[in-house]
Formats: sequence, C-alpha cells, structure tokens
Amino acid sequence: MKLANRQNLIIRVMNNTIIEISNLRKDYHIGEVTVHALRGVDLKIHTGEFVAIMGMSGSGKSTMLNIIGCLDKPTHGDYFLDGVDVNTMDKDETARLRNKKLGFVFQAYNLLARTTALENVELPLFYNDKIRSKERKERALYALEAVGLADRMGHMPNQLSGGQQQRVAIARSLVNDPVLILADEPTGNLDTRTSFEIMDLFQDLNEKGRTIVYVTHETDIAKFATRNVIFRDGKIQRENVVTDRLSAKEVLRTLPVEDIEEFDKKN
Repeated sequence: MKLANRQNLIIRVMNNTIIEISNLRKDYHIGEVTVHALRGVDLKIHTGEFVAIMGMSGSGKSTMLNIIGCLDKPTHGDYFLDGVDVNTMDKDETARLRNKKLGFVFQAYNLLARTTALENVELPLFYNDKIRSKERKERALYALEAVGLADRMGHMPNQLSGGQQQRVAIARSLVNDPVLILADEPTGNLDTRTSFEIMDLFQDLNEKGRTIVYVTHETDIAKFATRNVIFRDGKIQRENVVTDRLSAKEVLRTLPVEDIEEFDKKN
C-alpha cells in the first residue's frame, strides 16, 4: 500500500473505528494444494457495534475471527486494530496487543477445572507485571459483579451450571477492559433459555458501550446483534443492519413464569 493511502487509512481507523481490514487474503498450503480461506475481504467495525459474523462451515468466518483475534496473520492485505498496524508486529508484540486490546469468549468456556471462578477471571492479568495481587483480585471481582456472579467467586467450574461458566468466561474477557470482545459460538453448548440469558448479558454490555464481534451460524441468535456480516467461499457475501433486532430481555419475558423466576434469581 502506498504511504499516502496508508496514512489516510490510519486516520480513518483513529476516527472511532476499532477494526479496519482492507483486501485481506489468507491462503493455506496443504502439500501441493493451496486453500484460499479468505479472498480479498474489506471490513470495518466501529466503536459500540455488535456485529454477528455468519456463514456455513468453510465459509471463512473462523479464519476471519482468528485474524481479528491476532491468533493468525493474513497472507496479504492490511489489518488495523484500534489504530495499530497488526501486520508490522512481531510475535511478542502481537501477544501483548492481544492481551491488552481483546477479550475472548469461547463455546467450550475454557475455564481451568481446579481453579475458582475468581482465579479464572484473574488469569489474563497475570501477563501484566504492573498489576499487583490486590488490584488483580479487585478487578476480577468487579468483572464477576458485572456478569451477576460475585456470589459464586469461590466456586469451581464443576460447581457451576453451563450458563454460569459462560458468565465467568465473559467476566474473564472483560477484566483487561478490552476495546473489543470476540465471542466464538458462545451459546453453542447451552440450552435455549440459557442462550437467551447470555445474549441478554451481551446486549447489556453492548448498551454500555462494549464493542462485540460474535461468530454464529444461528440466524435467530444473529438477530440480537446490530449488524450481520455473512461469509461465503472466503468472501463477504452481504452485510446488513439488523432492522428487526430482538431484545433478549423481551424474549425471556415470553418464557413460562417458573423459568422467568429462575432467571431472576440468577440475576
């Protein structure tokens, strides 16, 4: 990219754009075969958006998430994360950027089995040697309070329900105060009601200004987002603003009374 164009790109990124991706390509070489996972993707995500990335298996959505999450690098193209040119960074710099700027939520929760909820939430802070033990615990407790689980801080994962474990994972994603939360099929292992509870939490976080990128193959779940980006064959097939956006709180109110009472107790 020419210097003038790159400078203009940096200016646009600094103007409330968290993610700016331009002509992004990703190729994988398997023996003599080249797999074109991403084929010239352009994407912008702005501060305060709740974007659902969708697509069938093999569409490129997981590759896109890995690159946005600084877990992989593109073969070609530009990627700016909160004004930082990720492609110019080495492995250690990328790891520090990832820990500082991003929070991750996974389908399988990824909690340490023999570690309390509070300690699981503390984990990302151990990579920051400027944060002492007292502050680490305070920030972890604050994050658990934000997801309604302060009273479960001493519980082990096997003492928590699936929904509660995912809330701990969301708290862990918040503890570093990231500019972006990346969620990879976080309701995939949950029943319908618990999925709505988690989406209610994500919507609350988004309403408080959190920027969220959410990968899902479920069209119903994607309706809780503000924008949908649909991938197919390594390209963005279409993008659309969600005009008929669902409110998870309203959906939960349509459940039977006993389910609503149980939901209220947890919150």
